[in-house]
Amino acid sequence: MAGAIASRMSFSSLKRKQPKTFTVRIATMDAEMEFSCEVKWKGKDLFDLVCRTLGLRETWFFGLQYTIKDTVAWLKMDKKVLDHDVPTEEPVTFHFLAKFYPENAEEELVQEITQHLFFLQVGALYTGFQPEGEGARMGRSARRLQGQKVGQQSYGDYDPNVHKRGFLAQEELLPKRVINLYQMTPEMWEERITAWYAEHRGRARDEAEMEYLKIAQDLEMYGVNYFAIRNKKGTELLLGVDALGLHIYDPDNRLTPKISFPWNEIRNISYSDKEFTIKPLDKKIDVFKFNSSKLRVNKLILQLCIGNHDLFMRRRKADSLEVQQMKAQAREEKARKQMERQRLAREKQMREEAERTRDELERRLMQLKEEATMANEALMRSEETADLLAEKAQITEEEAKLLAQKAAEAEQEMQRIKATAIRTEEEKRLMEQKVLEAEMLALKMAEESERRAKEADQLKQDLQEARESERRAKQKLLEITSKSSYTQSMNSSTTALPTDLPSFNLISESLSFDFKDTDMKRLSMEIEKEKVEYMEKSKHLQEQLNELKTEIEALKLKERETALDILHNENASRGNSKHNTIKKVS
Repeated sequence: MAGAIASRMSFSSLKRKQPKTFTVRIATMDAEMEFSCEVKWKGKDLFDLVCRTLGLRETWFFGLQYTIKDTVAWLKMDKKVLDHDVPTEEPVTFHFLAKFYPENAEEELVQEITQHLFFLQVGALYTGFQPEGEGARMGRSARRLQGQKVGQQSYGDYDPNVHKRGFLAQEELLPKRVINLYQMTPEMWEERITAWYAEHRGRARDEAEMEYLKIAQDLEMYGVNYFAIRNKKGTELLLGVDALGLHIYDPDNRLTPKISFPWNEIRNISYSDKEFTIKPLDKKIDVFKFNSSKLRVNKLILQLCIGNHDLFMRRRKADSLEVQQMKAQAREEKARKQMERQRLAREKQMREEAERTRDELERRLMQLKEEATMANEALMRSEETADLLAEKAQITEEEAKLLAQKAAEAEQEMQRIKATAIRTEEEKRLMEQKVLEAEMLALKMAEESERRAKEADQLKQDLQEARESERRAKQKLLEITSKSSYTQSMNSSTTALPTDLPSFNLISESLSFDFKDTDMKRLSMEIEKEKVEYMEKSKHLQEQLNELKTEIEALKLKERETALDILHNENASRGNSKHNTIKKVS
């Protein structure tokens, strides 16, 4: 008895010690959250908690994904969380991802948060065609894809003063496979993306993301979940499950299905162990059977088939009251945001105009200051010039006074000369008489001079004759003295008179005056106002993409194209779109 009581006490104590909660980590495409969950919680309880936290109402597109032995699985809503084959260590990690894709994103995705989550997931998947499980791990880098098509999302409106050349150098704008496919450098891609980004000025984030989804949903592999299967003959094939139906692909061609089963033409889908059966609505068509690698894969395929089929039928019915309310609220919210954006755009435009006006006024003020400085300098030079002119005028006035004084003196001198002219006539006569007398005297003196010259000539002749007589006498004397044996010597001397001539020099001086004046010119500049166009729409974006495709097609390196690229190009050249191809093979 005592042992039984003790055992029951120990069992109750163990039961009380068992934890009633466990920690769950939810990873979305751009954030991580942790919740404390009760042990008894089912998948729906955790899923609803995550949706409420995110503010998500379009819950039918999403699910909580986890991995079991390299196989993707989804949390079941009606099963306890801990009853799933999940890791035992805490925190238990789930990825909140889109499980089903819409046929038309623009019509079906109502909430902005739903559009944003799809944008991040689709962007991550197209980074390098990763499978969905790997795509969840790309969530942290998904934002960097926004620079590829919607630079508005990450950087706001383009501003050339802020977004200088190279501002996208550290961003992973394109998958390396795409970069290697074209003969273009990263700088060339950045230049083109920056040009498109500048053209999308004023576009809202939700509009940019929707444009991205509209482009992505037209690609052949959008929203398709691929599974490796074998038919009865053992041929390896691929099964694709998407919003339109079931498709059978060749393993080397994931773009063009060999057989398609639209959801409205399928009567029943079932599996037994690893064998999966598709029964068409038309009984004349053979039942299609295939085998998958694991039973767990068949369960996943059936889940995706049921969910996609339900959404396919739901789209073709009238919207439920909840969806109608959501769409009405979305329209109201969109209109409110549109008005808010317009108000902000007007305020921004007014602010930019005010800034431009301020800059213009500042520029004009600087110009006026410069003009005032120049005018002040010109005024100072004008004052200096006026002083010089005043000084020059004063000098001219003094010179005029001097000239007037000299003219008066000259007039007086003329009067004096006229007064003395009479006396001058009498003196002139006297002078003429004196001149005549002087001439007579000069004549007489000339005659006297001639007479004296003749006398001088006669004297010279007499002197020569005397010297000759003296020479003859001396010679005769010598002859006499030589006979008497004695000699007599005679000496003679000469004298000279100096002369001196004075000379005079005269030096004159001259004076010159020069004056220079300066004129001023003014310069003004005007700047045209610029306006920027807003709100580029989807049609314009598509035209730009077509232009880009045409421009870079010549730079494509054919030898680097993959088999999928070649198949995609062939489909595009034939004009086969995704929907046309599915309709044909159906």
